[in-house]
Amino acid sequence: MLADPAALADAWRKRDLAVLWHPCTQMREHPDTLPLVPIARGEGAWLVGHDERRYLDAVSSWWTNLFGHAEPRIGAAIAAQAGSLEQVMLAGFSHEPAIRLAERLLEIAPRQAGRAPLSKVFYADNGSAGVEVALKMAFHYFRNRGELQRTRFVALENGYHGETIGALSVGDIPLYRRVYAPLLAEALFAPSPDAYLAAPGQSAESRALQAADALADLFDQHPGEICAVILEPLLQCAGGMRMHHPAYVRRVRELCDAHGAFMIADEIATGFGRTGTLFACEQAGVMPDLMCLSKGLTGGFLPLSAVLATQDLYDAFLDDSRERAFLHSHSYTGNPIACAAALACLDIFASDDVIARNHATAARMRELSLPIGEHRHVADLRQAGMVVAFELTRDGDRRTPFPASARVGLHAYKAALARGVVLRPLGDILYWMPPYCIDDEQLALLAETTLAAIEEATACA
Repeated sequence: MLADPAALADAWRKRDLAVLWHPCTQMREHPDTLPLVPIARGEGAWLVGHDERRYLDAVSSWWTNLFGHAEPRIGAAIAAQAGSLEQVMLAGFSHEPAIRLAERLLEIAPRQAGRAPLSKVFYADNGSAGVEVALKMAFHYFRNRGELQRTRFVALENGYHGETIGALSVGDIPLYRRVYAPLLAEALFAPSPDAYLAAPGQSAESRALQAADALADLFDQHPGEICAVILEPLLQCAGGMRMHHPAYVRRVRELCDAHGAFMIADEIATGFGRTGTLFACEQAGVMPDLMCLSKGLTGGFLPLSAVLATQDLYDAFLDDSRERAFLHSHSYTGNPIACAAALACLDIFASDDVIARNHATAARMRELSLPIGEHRHVADLRQAGMVVAFELTRDGDRRTPFPASARVGLHAYKAALARGVVLRPLGDILYWMPPYCIDDEQLALLAETTLAAIEEATACA
């Protein structure tokens, strides 16, 4: 057994590279260009390596972790459930955790005056799979209704909804989409309401309404063809943490109603308190027809997604014909252990007044981020609740991004990692999306490290 922590970490690193193929990674960059960090355990907002180095998890491990690593209440719920029922197929069978979780999700889901509430829950295994479910449900609904011409989906430019074929078809990030374009369904893409794209002097709300007008034109150009609009409400995450005004979400709801199409809210990353309310749709005062949830659903412990649907949509599948049923399935649909983790997560929301505490944390994040926003290479500082993003461009000029060869974001990531903070960039955009348990001392470290990382990465770019 290796006693030297550094040697132990290096041994795990070598074993990893001998057998693993990592996600969202050009493997040729390991181990020299891109550091590979073997993690031994998690403690609250910290990740701890095999060499005992500690890293502040400022990105919540790909936006999944809500309450900190190894949160004991969620761990205990998982252990208790594993001792009684670990798995049973959800076709023809049921179990208490799946039922209770569905009931509670429907209780807390967004509501809108004059609309019947969301009333049914369909489980899947991860966010991309949940998006596939929602897309297929929307399409199949109209087939069952005899509206065979409704085959088109509208998505937003710069949006992202996952890596499976259907989800990728409604995504608009070239890095992920371009190679697989021949395999993808043809979606219609509406201009993003992204406030960063506003003209000089134009407000975020005006920009949002301008984009909504373009969406209205798209509906007019394809009368009776569109079955659904899918969007990430308020925050396009993988697209660079780009943010938009709630007025856009309200207008999407109105346009979908006017044209008989569904509104699909992808709240996989925006849900469970990230944007300042439990769900981002609440800030627009609207309820979608289909809502996709994942990531924070289990507090970051286990993969699980849920698609919430209206009664009207559900009823369209009730028939004597199995072809009119929704036959989509996953082996682990509604896994009892994952559902138990999600129930424990909702218990924490209920007992700890999480949203109110997040408001205080978000205010402190804003305060600490302002000096960083003044850095000469920061073109934009933006915030949505517990998410803060810094757009890096040469001399802060939005028209002059750093050349791709400079790899400013990568250099900032490495500089922060060397200081014990995980700031995985989106291109040349750095962002904070920490676990909700982050404290003032950790936030101060995060701010200090971010500023130092930007300074180091841009010094020679």
